[in-house]
Amino acid sequence: MGNQKLVGVVLLVVGAILLYFGYQSSQSVGGQITESLTGRFTDETMWYLIGGAAAVAAGAFMAFFKK
Repeated sequence: MGNQKLVGVVLLVVGAILLYFGYQSSQSVGGQITESLTGRFTDETMWYLIGGAAAVAAGAFMAFFKK
């Protein structure tokens, strides 16, 4: 396995962890109250979700599509 594929797999794992934490944060009591009152997630939750999605996308590209 090349270095690029290894970095891609690591990014996939880190992205999945970030998405998990973002989901857990969005389902917490404080997150639900904030979403109910403001109509959006907290900034911390959004950064987890955005960072996780970006890491998963980059990791998938590096691990599976790029040669």
